[in-house]
Amino acid sequence: MNTFTLKSYLTSNLGINEVDLNELTKNFKSKLVKKDEFLLRANEYCKQSFFVESGLLRQFSVDSKGKEHIISFAPENWFVTDRESSYFNQPSVYYIQALEASRVVLLDENQLQTIGGSIPSFAEFNNKLLHNHIRVLQSRINSLLGDTAEERYLKFIKTYPDVTLRVPLTMIASYLGITPESLSRLRRDLALRKTR
Repeated sequence: MNTFTLKSYLTSNLGINEVDLNELTKNFKSKLVKKDEFLLRANEYCKQSFFVESGLLRQFSVDSKGKEHIISFAPENWFVTDRESSYFNQPSVYYIQALEASRVVLLDENQLQTIGGSIPSFAEFNNKLLHNHIRVLQSRINSLLGDTAEERYLKFIKTYPDVTLRVPLTMIASYLGITPESLSRLRRDLALRKTR
């Protein structure tokens, strides 16, 4: 499995010199997270964003009947957070959980604002991340409302190329908004079409 670092990610996306990069990252904290450990639970306040250097996280909610709904996966080189909780200071409705033993960098929201004020390229980069997050969520909503299950599955594979090998089919089905049985049929049909 590849290992990414936040420093290399920022270097490739910010075009920042070594001195500014060290200043930017000096107070960031890394955490080793065990499989199944939670970084956030519903009703807690989310005060951090999480950058995945190694491992895999998922963000999900649980409805009133106890059914899980996966909102997103965060493999290596991805950020995950609950922006509504952190920005509006509201209790989260989400859980963020490690699906594998993971190494994450904890990015305190107040710290990010301070850095953005002192390093303009970081403020611009953080703004771009936010807009990209909105774009991805809008695309996902549109897909859930208008795409067939097959179209959603093919988009999932494109978005998360290796996650299908790392999580149970029940979790992929939850993300797609279909039953595990429907996902199994869909995968079987796609495999049959490839062999013809």
